[in-house]
Amino acid sequence: MALERHDLTCLAYALAVLDDEPLVVLHKPTGTGFEVRIGGIGDNFQLHTLLAHVLVGGGYVPGTTPSAESVRLATDPDPAQGRTRAIATGAFELFAPDGERIWNEGLPDDIPVVEGRRLLVLDEPTYQRSWNADRFFPHLPGTAELARVLTAEETRSWFARTSPGNGIRRPS
Repeated sequence: MALERHDLTCLAYALAVLDDEPLVVLHKPTGTGFEVRIGGIGDNFQLHTLLAHVLVGGGYVPGTTPSAESVRLATDPDPAQGRTRAIATGAFELFAPDGERIWNEGLPDDIPVVEGRRLLVLDEPTYQRSWNADRFFPHLPGTAELARVLTAEETRSWFARTSPGNGIRRPS
């Protein structure tokens, strides 16, 4: 049986899923930094939803908290149980440390590693976007947990590793 192009895409996505991966997240508008551990996330739509849940929902950064249903669909081991449709709304613009945009259609594996840690910069959204809160791998629940809030000194140090070009301006 020949593999279809879609099958190969699914295989590539499955091989790129990160497990218990530390992620340094810098929130440009507030100049704050966080270490988040992620796992089982099939695409950046799911990552975006979970980061908004952890950071906005946790009261660490301003914004609109994702709906409980969109978070459940991203994290529940059996999302089909009590299944409803939910729309997730973007809370951030995602950037690599060099200022290049990280697209929701991409993978967490697309986030560059800087000095042994994946480094993601969040900014205010430039336009309103939303998506179906389904996940790429229906049977793989995603996780994103706040490991710790970075100190001001650590945050400044990580921001110093970013490029001020292409949309990233370091907080003052």
